[in-house]
Amino acid sequence: QLRYSVPEDREPGSPVGDLAKDLGVEVRSLVARNLRLVSEGGQRHFQVNLAAGVLLLDSRLDREALCGQNPTCSLHLQLVMENPLQLHRVEVDVLDVNDNAPQFPKPEVVLEITEVANPGTRLPLEVAEDPDMSSNSISTYELSPSKHFALSINVRGDGVKMPEIVLEKALDREKVAVHHLTLTALDGGNPVKSGTAKVTIHVLDANDNPPVCDPPISKVHLEENVPVGTLVTKLNVTDLDEGPNGDVEYSFKISNNSPGKFTKLFSLDPRTGEIRTKALLDYEESSAYEIAVRARDKGSPAMEGHCHLRVELIDINDNSPEIVLTSLSSPVQEDATLGTVIALIGVKDSDSGDNGQVHLQIAKELPFKLVSSFKEHFSLVTNGPLDREKASGYNITVRAVDSGSPQRATQKTFYLRIADVNDNAPNFSSPFDTAHIQENALPGTSVFSVSASDPDEGSNAKLSYSILDNGMQDVPISTYFRIDQDNGTIYTVRALDYEQDKVFQVPVEVKDAGSPALSSTAVVHVFILDENDNAPTIVYPSVPKGSAFHQTIPVLAEPGYLVTKIVAVDADSGHNAWLSYQLQGTAEALPFQVEHRSGEIRVAQVLKESEDPHRLVVEVRDNGTPSLSASVVIVISPEENSVQDFAKSLDLPRSSPKDTNLTLYLIISLVSISLVSCVMFALAAAR
Repeated sequence: QLRYSVPEDREPGSPVGDLAKDLGVEVRSLVARNLRLVSEGGQRHFQVNLAAGVLLLDSRLDREALCGQNPTCSLHLQLVMENPLQLHRVEVDVLDVNDNAPQFPKPEVVLEITEVANPGTRLPLEVAEDPDMSSNSISTYELSPSKHFALSINVRGDGVKMPEIVLEKALDREKVAVHHLTLTALDGGNPVKSGTAKVTIHVLDANDNPPVCDPPISKVHLEENVPVGTLVTKLNVTDLDEGPNGDVEYSFKISNNSPGKFTKLFSLDPRTGEIRTKALLDYEESSAYEIAVRARDKGSPAMEGHCHLRVELIDINDNSPEIVLTSLSSPVQEDATLGTVIALIGVKDSDSGDNGQVHLQIAKELPFKLVSSFKEHFSLVTNGPLDREKASGYNITVRAVDSGSPQRATQKTFYLRIADVNDNAPNFSSPFDTAHIQENALPGTSVFSVSASDPDEGSNAKLSYSILDNGMQDVPISTYFRIDQDNGTIYTVRALDYEQDKVFQVPVEVKDAGSPALSSTAVVHVFILDENDNAPTIVYPSVPKGSAFHQTIPVLAEPGYLVTKIVAVDADSGHNAWLSYQLQGTAEALPFQVEHRSGEIRVAQVLKESEDPHRLVVEVRDNGTPSLSASVVIVISPEENSVQDFAKSLDLPRSSPKDTNLTLYLIISLVSISLVSCVMFALAAAR
């Protein structure tokens, strides 16, 4: 809070104070911080020279017009600076100069006094007016020399000096009927200024006792807002005369110091002298009233006395506090540091004393607190962490309570919005997912859709998906799969081959559009499902395409004799790789048979001695859908001196159905164990 003073007669443009120096800021920063001046009264008397950082007068000041008769005259200003937001209060005291001369309400005053008046009789005079204050106001009065009259000065309760003419020597109307005097009012300025009024005193006869007010000056204390018609006081006036000369009538005495204002608030009974209220009194409008009453008798000539009453009001708590939201910074970033200024709040209460002492409160659970800047001004600052994801805004209710009895309170609610910052990384619904796709699916086939969420808002919650290359495959993963960056759907880039790759680990990254961007990753395990896309391949016997395999056997071979064994493999897996062997049908009955599962060709019946060579077509077929097959042509020639390649099998007995079933069970068990092991290894790798 800054305080300056300036005489009221300074010319516009005169410097009042060095703001930049007193605020402790550099002059060149005032423009950037948008320094501006706000007058609390709504009138503009000052301006700021931003180039020099100086407060200047904008117009000539007239202290009397601004503050009237108040002993102090201060103009209140507010300086607002931004970046950061600051509010400074400036008080400028307007100093009085002696620019007004005393002046009487009337240039000529006519008084009457009876010739029988005793020495010491007082004749009240009109009080001169001087709008200046303190030492520049009226200091004393002087009266031109007179044999019969002298000047007496009394001081009223409010400090106003009241001149009275005092009779010092008995009058004789027959000698001098009219006395002409000059009354001079002098102020205490330098140089001294003065004003004069002509006083004409007519000396009358008869009624020689004026009404007397007891006491002549009195004081009454009265609460504001008392009901209309409340008795303020009853004047005690006595007149020693009898009859009409002692019959007193009362009337208000109007002066330019209080030009009839109190007559709108008080009534006077002309017969009884009772003063009552006739309107509601407001302490905030005026704390005291000076009432002058004239008491005049009905003598001839009439005589009058004067009573002065000072009514001082007692303030009651009849005004609620007023909350003024000077400035509000909304929205505020959720990562705002402790102590960040959110709002500047002013409060005022028109009452006085404890009734005007105001305290501000906000709810304790809010992450804010009120800090007193200076008198009647507060700053609302952060007092805890803000999290937009928990609360996107706050309805802040500021409650102002005064210290009166009973207390009066008011409240003001405003909404503060919390701005989002990118403080939350996106999260996948699951860090690991599993997907399956048939091999040979067309490029562009949808495999799986990942989903992520981000509690932030706006661009901080706008997500984009991408596939990371983890280097686990020989070929970059992006050559197999792609992902829609907007919705997270994974598509194939090319046809997949189960026989080449049975499972893929596809690392997916989701990233928001904040600054800096935040991200997280998840892994999708894509399992390739086998299709029957490979026909069986005959490994043994290996013969060129279109050729036949020739095999000789002894002519005396008995049934069950092992001729040869067809060995075939299938690149597929599971039931697609289960192979079966059979002879393609011919018109003639052949003395040979093929084992359905093992592919062994054995003699089925006794051969004839002159048996011709037999041509067999052996077909190998898998168990897929649709089934695929391969075939080989074997020519078996019975010869007497033939030697069996499978010597150890010459005496093998015929395979029984029991042995065939056992082989099938072993194959099924082996495949099952292999599948379970693959699944367990995949789960272990994923975890």
